[in-house]
Amino acid sequence: MPTGLDHSGRLPAAFHAAGTSSFSEFLSAVAPEMLPGRRPLPPGMAADVSAHATTIVAITCADGVLMGGDRRATMGNLIAQRDIEKVFAADAYSLVGMAGTAGFGLEMLRLFQVELEHYEKIESTMLSLEGKANRLATMVRNNLGAAMQGLAVVPLFAGFDVDAKSVDKAGRIFSFDVAGGVYEERGYDSIGSGSLFAKSSMKKRYKPGITTADAVKIAVEALYDAADDDTATGGPDLLRGIFPVIMTATVEGTHRLTDDEVRAVAEAVIAERADNPGV
Repeated sequence: MPTGLDHSGRLPAAFHAAGTSSFSEFLSAVAPEMLPGRRPLPPGMAADVSAHATTIVAITCADGVLMGGDRRATMGNLIAQRDIEKVFAADAYSLVGMAGTAGFGLEMLRLFQVELEHYEKIESTMLSLEGKANRLATMVRNNLGAAMQGLAVVPLFAGFDVDAKSVDKAGRIFSFDVAGGVYEERGYDSIGSGSLFAKSSMKKRYKPGITTADAVKIAVEALYDAADDDTATGGPDLLRGIFPVIMTATVEGTHRLTDDEVRAVAEAVIAERADNPGV
């Protein structure tokens, strides 16, 4: 981004003027070409030129909410990357994952993280969970042009609502469509090419008020089932030591389970399926 520095080394006036608490709005005014959805694209479909990320799951539990994602990215019929990460902490109490065009999606999630941090610095307070979801919806909406050319990004957002009246109701999940529509989900949700199989798996096992440990197992099982039927979803790779990314958001903040912790759950799931692989 051109700084427009004068000989005194001072930043342009736009950096000193009273502005908005939205970093993406500031960027659209100062350097719109840096926004993912504002870059000019050649005509035609472009879906085959970028790796695509796939299945993300989210589950509410007694302590808050959990999100997990497989590690595979595909490009057509090829595996583009075996260990991509698609689930991140958006801020201290929320999680975000994405499915779709990997390059655009990862950039959107990084911008969303900056958006929330910028808001806190400007306003000296944290956005409400609905406010965070609406900010993310605006970013998805701004990417609509690219989505219509095959470079769609669909996020999944979940968090611990610090304003909730009780802890057991604090875990909340929000899904989106490519046009920026935002919808609150109940109990669990999944996005990506393996979402149909993951949702079917979670539907059989989920119960309101489950423990975090149970939610971890359900998430790993759902991703395992998705990988069993969807070629774009990667299952646990015991040989390479590649396992799903599993994160939680509770009253204590966000937390990522270690690979060893996820490995133990994955091995238990695989052992249970050994006697009856069709389950």
